[in-house]
Amino acid sequence: MKRIFSFAIVLIASFSTLTIYAQKKDIVDIAAGSEAHTTLVAALKAADLVTVLKGKGPFTVFAPVNDAFAKLPAGTVDYLLKTENKATLTKILTYHVVAGDLDAAAVLAAIKKGNGSVTLTTVSGGKLTATLDNGKVKLTDEKGGSAYVTTTDLKASNGVIHVIDAVVLPK
Repeated sequence: MKRIFSFAIVLIASFSTLTIYAQKKDIVDIAAGSEAHTTLVAALKAADLVTVLKGKGPFTVFAPVNDAFAKLPAGTVDYLLKTENKATLTKILTYHVVAGDLDAAAVLAAIKKGNGSVTLTTVSGGKLTATLDNGKVKLTDEKGGSAYVTTTDLKASNGVIHVIDAVVLPK
């Protein structure tokens, strides 16, 4: 009897673990569930990148908040969301994505290993430089602009999201 009871407990625990794992949200689901990322989600839809970022991955996404998009020159977001500007929007959005699952510890380790900086190759083929500035991870883009990571390690089923306070731009 004890053996059957133990087996039942193990079986229930296994199914519970599988159910929790199956319910884990992907990168797009997490962004879509955030009121701070409505502009990013609208841009992902306009660029037809939702399916890609719902894919297997893993991806590391540096996700700008709505206020980050608002810092761009007036009219920029509306311009980018137009169908005829899809290629430019896609390049900008994929510049915020790095292949692989780089949690905060991995980014910090890479910065340390690189003697204070690490160059990350984005999915768009561009380069982002990560450094530490007053204890915060700072991303510097190819144009010299920068963004700070404000929230780390939003774990998704297909990668990780780090929230940033500015939009980084490729060349």
